[in-house]
Amino acid sequence: MWKEFKSFALKGNVLDLALAVVIGAAFGKIVSSLVEDVIMPVVGLLIGGIDLKSLQYTYGDAVLKYGVFLQSVVDFFIIAFSLFVIVKLAGKFQRKREEEVKADPAPTREELLLTEIRDLLKDR
Repeated sequence: MWKEFKSFALKGNVLDLALAVVIGAAFGKIVSSLVEDVIMPVVGLLIGGIDLKSLQYTYGDAVLKYGVFLQSVVDFFIIAFSLFVIVKLAGKFQRKREEEVKADPAPTREELLLTEIRDLLKDR
C-alpha cells in the first residue's frame, strides 16, 4: 500500500496540482491586498468617502451587514478579472511558443545532400 501511495503522490500531475494550489493561495493574498489596500480606498474616495464594509441595516437586535457582502462581490470581480488577464497572457505566450515550434527550421546540410541524392535516384 505504501508503494502505491508513493507512486501516486510522486506523479507529475499531483505535484503540479499541489504547486498550483500553493501559488494560487499566494496569488489570492496578493490580489486581496491589492483590493483592500489600493483599489477600495480609491473607490471609496470616488463614491464620496463611503466605506462599503461599514454599510449595514439594523432592525432591533439584528444587524444586516450588506456592505461586507458588497465588498466581497467587488473583491470577487477584481480577482476574477486578474485571473482572466493572467490566463489570457499565458495563452498568448503559449501560442507564440507553439508558432515558433511550428516554423520549419532551415534544412541541415545533411538533409540537403539526402534530398539531392533522392532526386538523382528518381531521375534514373
